[in-house]
Amino acid sequence: LWSGVWRQHKQSKVERVHCFMLEKGPDRGKGYWDGTYGGERYFKCDKNCGVFTPFNRVSSLLPPVHKPSLQSERLELGDRVTCFIDDKFRYGMVLDLLEIGGQCFVQISTVSLFTFVCLFYICIMPQPNTFFIAEGESMDVDTPPEADTDYLYMGLSLNSMVEVTLGEGNTYGIIRWIGKLPDRSETMVGLELDENKGVSDGTFKGQRYFKCPVKRALFVKLSSCRPDSRFQSTSSNHNEKMQPEDTGYTEQVKQLLTGRMKGIQGHCNSCYMDAALFSLFSCSSVLDSMLFKSTTPQDAPIQRTLLNDIVNPLRSNGFVEGRHIMKLRQQLQKHGYSQSFTTDEKDPEEFLSVIMHHILALDPLLKLSAAGKVQESYCYQIFLDQNHRLVLPTVQQLLEHSFHSAGLKLAEVPSCLILQMPRFGKKFKMFDKIIPSLELDVTDLLSEGPQQCMLCGTLAQVECVDCFKDPLFSPTGFKVFCEKCSKQVHSHPQRRSHKPASLEIPKGYVGRKNPHTMIRDKMELFAVLCIETSHYVSFVKYGPNTEDWIFFDSMADRQGEMDGYNIPEVQPCPEVGEYLEMSPSELANQAPRDMKGVAKRLFCDAYMYLYQSTTMCLYR
Repeated sequence: LWSGVWRQHKQSKVERVHCFMLEKGPDRGKGYWDGTYGGERYFKCDKNCGVFTPFNRVSSLLPPVHKPSLQSERLELGDRVTCFIDDKFRYGMVLDLLEIGGQCFVQISTVSLFTFVCLFYICIMPQPNTFFIAEGESMDVDTPPEADTDYLYMGLSLNSMVEVTLGEGNTYGIIRWIGKLPDRSETMVGLELDENKGVSDGTFKGQRYFKCPVKRALFVKLSSCRPDSRFQSTSSNHNEKMQPEDTGYTEQVKQLLTGRMKGIQGHCNSCYMDAALFSLFSCSSVLDSMLFKSTTPQDAPIQRTLLNDIVNPLRSNGFVEGRHIMKLRQQLQKHGYSQSFTTDEKDPEEFLSVIMHHILALDPLLKLSAAGKVQESYCYQIFLDQNHRLVLPTVQQLLEHSFHSAGLKLAEVPSCLILQMPRFGKKFKMFDKIIPSLELDVTDLLSEGPQQCMLCGTLAQVECVDCFKDPLFSPTGFKVFCEKCSKQVHSHPQRRSHKPASLEIPKGYVGRKNPHTMIRDKMELFAVLCIETSHYVSFVKYGPNTEDWIFFDSMADRQGEMDGYNIPEVQPCPEVGEYLEMSPSELANQAPRDMKGVAKRLFCDAYMYLYQSTTMCLYR
């Protein structure tokens, strides 16, 4: 804080906030004005000694005179505080509260001083936006940007790997407990740290919340935590390109997940469930909300099994024993959803429907608009009419053609989109190869929202369903035009019979000519389930690069005969990236039997594609 004398307190006519001015102190000359603002004088001081700032950013330089006892204390572990020590402000995080000689002390962690202990009463609890930090200054403990608060709350859950800035740098740990502590309104978390930098073994004020080694537990606010940057696969802004220095986590992901006896161990026709669970939870958190949502007492054991026996071990150890999957299958069978859950092979969509809809009552992932009515579903089966001309389609083309033939649009961007490919049963496939679309652009598939004319880029006003299959236009995207381009296109004799329909333009865009800053709504591919000869496997994209793929088979090998067990395996498959970068003509010339590694299975055996929206998953 800049120090000085309060000279005036007045309502500013310009900014409509309280303002004050500083004139004296060690920071003399670091101001901006001489008491005049906007041509009006509020007070008089020397040049560059006046500062105008909102009143709520002002804090007293003097510490409180009272010394609260332990019983009346307001500070808690994880609070960010400031202390005035040796004529300097020290910013940090409360690590521990100590009682020494009848006085209360606070152990504080900072970057400049790893830890120090000071009297409780000289600590000040800073509120959001209380301190005015001049350019070039920084707090000793990094606080996540205010704009990221929702992400921090929505993206973190039990057993999430997180980092928190303590002492000389970032400290890493795992969330072992989330909840409310006595007399605290904020959501708190109990961390098990990687190193002995904590303050207990999982207890807080004599109450045990979880168990871990001594000096490994630390209780902090949830908002003080950030996802472990070592394992982050995408930038917080999905429009930014991932920089090379941000991709070091990929090696650690491979170390955790790849190898024999990794992934989920298969047993007795469980491959459909193994592949589905590995795809959904190994490298994505888009559906983590269903692991923590409130559920009925009858279904709570299934949710606990899914979280504690499957997802948590998979993410922390990279391996789930087959007995845990069998336990889940027995629970599902006991609930009466199917009498053959423990013995027979099922379709992944049947299993996902039971878990999401019947057990956990998750809100439908997909909302479709058709003829003014909204339909809800958890996955979408792609159907094509008989007149399609697709030979080597992309997933983007398949989805667009399916929506076109069925007269469907998206009512909203889904957080997770599960697409079933056009194949019937386990044998018949409509296409020999399907090209995975790493990004799925759903902008033109939305029932509401501004769109750009496909020819000139101005605001689109009409859509022509008859032009959709016209070979003159690009093979992807719905055909939308502005009025001028539509007239030109439909002046051709072959298109005069077309019937363009008016688009519903949002009010904020009416009259706007050039929506060039319009953001495209895109979803990213994170997993693909494949089937060949009645056996399900999966591909998972674990990093930002084209070659960052792993291949999972829950029954890759077997040890022993009838009394033996299956050996699951997860292997890197960078060769997939080589084929993804090929042009359609090059890929068409690739004979499946000659494709490298397991790439053939991704392109030829795809059964289900899983996409996520890095934006919408923050809100659902």
